[in-house]
Amino acid sequence: MDRPEFEELALQHLDAMFRMAMQLSRHPDEAADLVQEAYLKALRFADRFEEQGGGIRPWLFKILHNVFYTKLAKAKRGGVLVDDLPNAVSNEPSPDEPGPAWNLASLDWEHVDDQIKEAIDSLKPEYRSVLLLWGVEGMKYREIAEIQAVPIGTVMSRLHRARSILTEQLKEFAEEKGLLSG
Repeated sequence: MDRPEFEELALQHLDAMFRMAMQLSRHPDEAADLVQEAYLKALRFADRFEEQGGGIRPWLFKILHNVFYTKLAKAKRGGVLVDDLPNAVSNEPSPDEPGPAWNLASLDWEHVDDQIKEAIDSLKPEYRSVLLLWGVEGMKYREIAEIQAVPIGTVMSRLHRARSILTEQLKEFAEEKGLLSG
């Protein structure tokens, strides 16, 4: 693939990259810096993209996550996140099954209830990013594991924990809206 073709393909994912960077960094300027740095790295290593099998989108998200966590580790002076222990859950979808994939581009975040936004925002970054990659970006567990450079069991565990935390935090909200059965 020639460079102009690569650039055009990569730029198709700019909005999704910025949305994820906003979820990671929580600040528009930092998110813009993360996306810029991720795209610069992607362009610098575009020749390696051909070697990757999963397509450009997971590759770009992996670069974005690497940039974010590298900056986070530097800010903490070498502190790194310890992978969560895998927690096998029998009702989880298979690792190759994509998430529900709401199209975040068409999702009007301003019309999402504040209680839901606050609950998602209160999640630890490693839980929030897995949840959003799976539930909003529609990525498969294997893609998320590759992006975040963690074992697939860790992705499953983090997603399960994120969903459990949200279920508990939003239980009252769901009752008010008549969303709980039983």
